[in-house]
Amino acid sequence: MPTEPTNIVFKRRVEDYVKSLQNSICTALEQLDGKAKFSQDVWAHKESGGGKTRILQQGNVFEKAGVNFSAITSTLSPTLAVRLGVQPQNIFATGISLVLHPVSPMVPIVHMNLRYLELANGEAWFGGGMDLTPCYLFEEDARHFHQSLKEACDKHDPTFYPVFKQWCDEYFFIKHRGETRGVGGVFFDYLKEDRDKTWAFVQELGNAFVNVYVPIAQRRKSEAWGQREKQWQYLRRGRYVEFNLVYDRGTLFGLETEGRVESILMSLPPEVHWRYNHQPEDGSREAALVSVLKQPRTWI
Repeated sequence: MPTEPTNIVFKRRVEDYVKSLQNSICTALEQLDGKAKFSQDVWAHKESGGGKTRILQQGNVFEKAGVNFSAITSTLSPTLAVRLGVQPQNIFATGISLVLHPVSPMVPIVHMNLRYLELANGEAWFGGGMDLTPCYLFEEDARHFHQSLKEACDKHDPTFYPVFKQWCDEYFFIKHRGETRGVGGVFFDYLKEDRDKTWAFVQELGNAFVNVYVPIAQRRKSEAWGQREKQWQYLRRGRYVEFNLVYDRGTLFGLETEGRVESILMSLPPEVHWRYNHQPEDGSREAALVSVLKQPRTWI
């Protein structure tokens, strides 16, 4: 029998991995929540491929949690081709994207995205990352998050963490607010050199997610909170929405390639507030968070 081309075999390996990762993460999150279960929508892209969107809502821990898998082949729009600096052509994209919006304001929002893209001309790259967005700052949690990511990075290249940490701080910056979206993490894009090394690192990061985030959620899910804290959470969610709709590359890519809108916008929280010119009180825990977001810190 004829041997399949190497690029097709590799694409299938990546696709199979992110499918498996979606399964393992959803299982861990259902165990953490203890109440709600993920529902699943299987969808098809109008050109080729599709995905599985899994949503958990109104749970004990999560108000809304989305964990998406997709693998599509689509024609680059002229706008997206210009953004990528290439000629219009077909593009293959597969990956996993998750955003978790907790019930408690004391449990931080978390986001992870791991993706592989390949153009018809053979050019290919990895992108993605993981970042933490607390409404109330617990320095212990930020240190755990960053230390865990550094350990995952260091297994593959000691330069990864400092470079990707800075990249994360710069990428998740809400320019019109003059603040970062959260306390950062790691972010990378257009990693084209040494495919096998990068692929091993991407799997390391994906496999680390549960141990990076779940201990934080376990620590904070029983913290006391009231209406004041919930209202602040709604306001901070507003910043999350602003970033995702104005700047986020994944959102823009999904819309430009005419992906499934419900899946693309699953990152948006179920309830959110915008209060005119709201300023946290001096000396408050809310003000302490904003001061960190205005000036990203080194956590480890």
